[in-house]
Amino acid sequence: MNVSEIVENLTQQGVQLWADDGKLKINSPKGLLTPELRTELAERKTEILSFLQTSNETTSNRSASNTQDLSLQTIGRLIGGYCRKVTGFIPPVIEPKVMAQKLKVTFKPLPNGYKEDTILQFREQLEAKLRDNEVQILPWEEATKEFNYEIKIPFINWKKNITTRVVKASVNALFYVEKSPSLLDRVKIFVVEIFYRIYSVMILKNRQISASKIMQLISWSEENIQPLEDPTNTQAIALTQLNQKFIDPKIPYQQKIPIGINTLIKTFSEIVIGISSTKISILNMNLSDSVFPVESIDEFVRKSLIPKIYVPIQPLPLSRFEVGEYEPQMSIYAKQLVRLGQELTSTNLLPSGFKFNDAIKRKSHRDIVDWMANGRTGVSYGFVAYAEPPQYIGAVEISESEWESLFSIEGFSPDELRQNEISRRYIKTKIGEKHVFKQLPDIWLISSRSGSNKTNLNIETDVLRIGLQDRLLLELPKGIDPVVGDIKPSYDIYVMVAIALGAALYAPELIKNGMPMVHFHGYPSIQWFEANNEYCTGVHNPSVPCGTYESGVFNFLGIHKLVNKYGSNIALASLIEPDHGTNIIASDLEYLLARIKTGVEQGQIELGGKHFPSLKVGIEDWR
Repeated sequence: MNVSEIVENLTQQGVQLWADDGKLKINSPKGLLTPELRTELAERKTEILSFLQTSNETTSNRSASNTQDLSLQTIGRLIGGYCRKVTGFIPPVIEPKVMAQKLKVTFKPLPNGYKEDTILQFREQLEAKLRDNEVQILPWEEATKEFNYEIKIPFINWKKNITTRVVKASVNALFYVEKSPSLLDRVKIFVVEIFYRIYSVMILKNRQISASKIMQLISWSEENIQPLEDPTNTQAIALTQLNQKFIDPKIPYQQKIPIGINTLIKTFSEIVIGISSTKISILNMNLSDSVFPVESIDEFVRKSLIPKIYVPIQPLPLSRFEVGEYEPQMSIYAKQLVRLGQELTSTNLLPSGFKFNDAIKRKSHRDIVDWMANGRTGVSYGFVAYAEPPQYIGAVEISESEWESLFSIEGFSPDELRQNEISRRYIKTKIGEKHVFKQLPDIWLISSRSGSNKTNLNIETDVLRIGLQDRLLLELPKGIDPVVGDIKPSYDIYVMVAIALGAALYAPELIKNGMPMVHFHGYPSIQWFEANNEYCTGVHNPSVPCGTYESGVFNFLGIHKLVNKYGSNIALASLIEPDHGTNIIASDLEYLLARIKTGVEQGQIELGGKHFPSLKVGIEDWR
């Protein structure tokens, strides 16, 4: 077997291989790497490293030509804080066609007697469209493997051996049709939930176990739960009847939040596709009320579904940050952030979201969500952040001759990034037809913590300080213990730092005195934008979810695109994330607040997707 076949075979099984400082790094599902396979990898290490390096260079060069500037690999490393010897970096992908070619999905066999003709017809069309986009569709027997485990009830010493099939970790998505539970199913669910509560106290003694293990314990009683070998890699996608209330444009978005949450909880899936004879909707934790006519199934699959499968919503764990502390009371930007949230109260653009314990009644389901959400106790919608002025040491911009005298940096192309004798990094980028050589500044921003009430932030507990240097940094309010408190960074950290870095490099006037940022799950109308240096971009981007390199990359490229098209004198920019919402940034807090409030009062800014069609028609954007 040649090297490319070895790498491809392991990748299909969920094994990640990458080169780091001349060493071969491996991340594998437990039990997959046998002693024989480890020996073969060790013996062929040099060949594999050479193959990986060549593949990365090809990807880098192809990405650079696509973006007309920096390679996606470089952008991903910069905004992800992967500039040191940090493991786990995978270059971002922004083209749906490339995403599709990397995906493997499977369809669960239909329940006995299932007769929903509209959903069955859509299921056939969906499978055909995925194949057309070169998504690999695995037969059920190939996508799953047999798994045996024993359950035991304490005191009565009752034991039962369970044999089931689990979806392999290498599968990116599992499609299944929702089945309403019968009376017998409800009885089994009730019994299993009692068993799980007893098991948690008596056997686990309230210790946390993996989501996969919990699914194995409870799945035999529920048709809509399929055991997954790795729930963080495999998304469960339910096909169900379209909820007409959720897509009704006359119903306020705040009323749609509980509808969407209950739909996700009821189906116990990461994505729900609603189907009728004329429309298709797609729902995930972003709670977008996006809807497509059935005639647009090609666009739905390519621009909306495939990106969501390729980059699932996952929070950044604290382990990704170098953690420190700061005094928020001493930060003018922390105080400005609190005021920003308070001033937005009247707009109703930042609903409070929900707590898992309030929304999810079953303990087994809460524990699964808690494990996958990295200990977060709830979800809120939108964020507020405030970027501090970029921090430089030495010349902000240098000449080409000075650039040529700089040193290369391991892991980066010397055509893109170099450093001087005091390790300040300079980047070669392109604005218009001119190459410029700019210092990469230290980026710092103040952000609301995940799950907080954005319109009533407590400066002592809710306001975090995020840094981006050659790594990600997180400063917690002094005296706060992250283990005790629910102090978690926002899902949208990559977006925040990418916007701040993009502004510093391409539109420095926008951020030189600090830059307020607001994200909400809705859109402005095309009529809202005024002629005095207010711009919009991103409308035609693939709809990747929040919390990913890809979402950060699109926002970074969005600022670069606006500057190339309109110049760097930007008073306000709206960076659109389809099926997610809008990031609005400005150079002045008072101006930002006034424009948003006016837009809401005039009905030109609303939560939900009401105004998105006007943006698609009215704005020329990249496609």
